[in-house]
Amino acid sequence: MPITLDKKLPAVDILQSENIFVMDNKRATHQDIRPMSILILNLMPTKIATETQLLRLLANTPLQIGADFLYMASHHSKNTQAEHMKTFYKTFADIEKNYYDGLIITGAPIETLPFEEVDYWEELCQVFQWSRTHVYSTLHLCWGAQAGLYYRYGIDKVQMADKLSGIYLQQVKEPLSPLMRGFDDYFLSPHSRHTKILLKDIVNQTNLEVLASGDKVGLSILASRDMREVYSFGHLEYDRDTLGNEYKRDLKAGKNPSIPENYYQNDDTAAVPKMCWNLAAATFFSNWINYAVYQETPYRLEELEKDVSFYSHL
Repeated sequence: MPITLDKKLPAVDILQSENIFVMDNKRATHQDIRPMSILILNLMPTKIATETQLLRLLANTPLQIGADFLYMASHHSKNTQAEHMKTFYKTFADIEKNYYDGLIITGAPIETLPFEEVDYWEELCQVFQWSRTHVYSTLHLCWGAQAGLYYRYGIDKVQMADKLSGIYLQQVKEPLSPLMRGFDDYFLSPHSRHTKILLKDIVNQTNLEVLASGDKVGLSILASRDMREVYSFGHLEYDRDTLGNEYKRDLKAGKNPSIPENYYQNDDTAAVPKMCWNLAAATFFSNWINYAVYQETPYRLEELEKDVSFYSHL
């Protein structure tokens, strides 16, 4: 089954060229089923690239999915044309009365800032609060995962001596978790961050399960047992060249970045990086959609407001 999109969205042409089935809104309304409804809060500066990455993975399921894009009205996007934002994105005021099966909160290149100094932090906290009663399962990515843990549990990120950038090995710690179904014992994933979350804080302050971790990356994937909260500190959604583009961006900005580890063969930045995390990415996102969202979400999403058991501990 396809993912349902506005046919003018730039990602549509890219996905169709990859033989990924997408359906425009008009055709979708004639199908007598309720599509899964996913909200994507895109905090990345490269909005269109991130849209395409996430939609590619969401479309890799047998379910019909409708996607809305959300942006923070308190933040001005400098890297994406205003017309694109106006056409394809909604504000929190636009969606606050809606209900969604799933929410994805992306990363953002602002890790070195204290959370309260982020210009849209107050608005993001509104989204976190609202999601308790309007979203079944929330998937937090990278900085979005750190922000979610800070808001819900008071766990702060820890600055690392050097930026973690590259492709790293992770081990599955809970192979019986539905989110890890189909994974081998070990998998590779891109990481790109300056900060980390400590295991002791997760153990002492939450009931979250550690689903995957690695010697170099530390914590990788966490989830609540009911899978309504999912935290991934890596970037399984990244394209082949995303880490390389970030490296070149930082190089141009005079930040003297290190070459991403295990990314370019022989650290030759002119070489084409090898794609070695695509299967893990497809499996993880399919598992999230199937087991954390589709299998569990109520048909009438308004019932989420009655489920006090989910947010009574928050």
